[in-house]
Amino acid sequence: MTLAVVFSRASVGIYAPQVMVETHLSNALPQFTIVGLPETAVKESKDRVRSALMQSGYEFPKKRITVNLAPADLPKEGGRFDLPIAISILLASGQLLCEDIHKYELAAELALSGKLRPIKGMLPFALATQSINRKLIIAEDNKEEAGWVSSLNIFPFQDFQSVCAHLSGMNKQPAWVASSPLHENDDSQCMSEICGQHQAKRALEIAAAGGHSLLMVGPPGTGKTMLASRLNTILPPLTQKEALEVACLYSISRHGFTQQTLSKRPFRQPHHTASAVSLVGGGRMPTPGEVSLAHHGVLFLDELPEFNRHVLEVLREPLESAKVNISRAAGFAEYPANCQLIAAMNPCPCGYLNSQKHACHCTPEQVQRYRGKISGPLLDRIDMHIEVPPISPTRLTSFNPKQEESTQAIRQRVIQARQKQYQRQSQINAKLQTRDIIAFCKLDNEPQVMLTSALEKLGISARAYHRILKVARTIADLSDSESIQTSHVAEAIQFRKYDRQC
Repeated sequence: MTLAVVFSRASVGIYAPQVMVETHLSNALPQFTIVGLPETAVKESKDRVRSALMQSGYEFPKKRITVNLAPADLPKEGGRFDLPIAISILLASGQLLCEDIHKYELAAELALSGKLRPIKGMLPFALATQSINRKLIIAEDNKEEAGWVSSLNIFPFQDFQSVCAHLSGMNKQPAWVASSPLHENDDSQCMSEICGQHQAKRALEIAAAGGHSLLMVGPPGTGKTMLASRLNTILPPLTQKEALEVACLYSISRHGFTQQTLSKRPFRQPHHTASAVSLVGGGRMPTPGEVSLAHHGVLFLDELPEFNRHVLEVLREPLESAKVNISRAAGFAEYPANCQLIAAMNPCPCGYLNSQKHACHCTPEQVQRYRGKISGPLLDRIDMHIEVPPISPTRLTSFNPKQEESTQAIRQRVIQARQKQYQRQSQINAKLQTRDIIAFCKLDNEPQVMLTSALEKLGISARAYHRILKVARTIADLSDSESIQTSHVAEAIQFRKYDRQC
């Protein structure tokens, strides 16, 4: 045989399209050529493959070797093709016989010694392999990541010789069986540790129940960051499908796959000096940004006005569409970005506007300029705006966590409210479209009159009007009410702080 075909996969965003590694040997001057739009790391694989074959006791063919990575128009990157290239050379040269090679997909980087090294993006690879019912041969260090995919035959190996022994039938290895990933709630940070701030806790519960975005405004030290860091502890546990989506994003990112951190919902808190690329994703080869790494979790932007205005503006589209499309000369990628935005800011540059304990030295122009860093369109897309006032010294010194409501109790109400939403409309309230709002957020005469009056007095936009209705629907769900009452609408309006200041 002078031609061999081995299956592998490339990496395009969170997808792993199939790649056929076709190797042909011909009688000509010795030459090793790799075609099919390979990047530098793929071109360099011929040196790793040559050394790995010789160190493993095999002969490197002294012929013209042509490796085609098909389809030819799909960019290939990384060392993931080292193992399939090496196996295809042995098959084409007759040094390895394997009649069922078409039942396998291979992915691993080769060390010069023949050891197998892990690759980035193993989870999307494993999901795609499982979807067409093939077996997977990978490096030992990748098995925990691939093990998240159920009903997949995984064969992890430490070196190239073991792979060849398995494929040739000399030393067949059984498929590795992964244990089911555990999803545990994180109760290390409890809501009962927060002193007072009952309105903020109530807003946080509503935001969690309906998936709403939230902006907290208050002076330094009032607990805004502490409140935000506990939001994902009252959210429902990740489903298996959601956990796989999150794991895929981390698998292809620079952070890498970590099973311990993926047993709970993500919480991302980028610094206010972050660039637009780091927030929404990008780069020469597009990679996911913070808004995608917070998928199915929380994106917390502390000191919101300190972010560059351009950086904040790029968030507008992901907040609406729950996805990010990145186009670069090297390729195109689409990443999910279904995250919950929580933001915090001071009322003025010094932080003590209207404070009774500290003097504010900011002029009206400075306050206006500070708040003007947040554009109206972005502010309009945030469902709830609340004040987080300072805690009185008496309240602070007499604080007893045992008298406060626990995370478990709040989370249980959130789970029950979300169950009502999925039974009624198959999605959470924050994701309702206009036709869904008309169908599921109907108002009786009295609440309709109140909301109409608020629209006239506050100059609320149509987008804000719909967001008030969705928040009111969530409040009704938490109250176990089938219809939206006047009190629910009134509370939802109270959570539009910046609309009331217009």
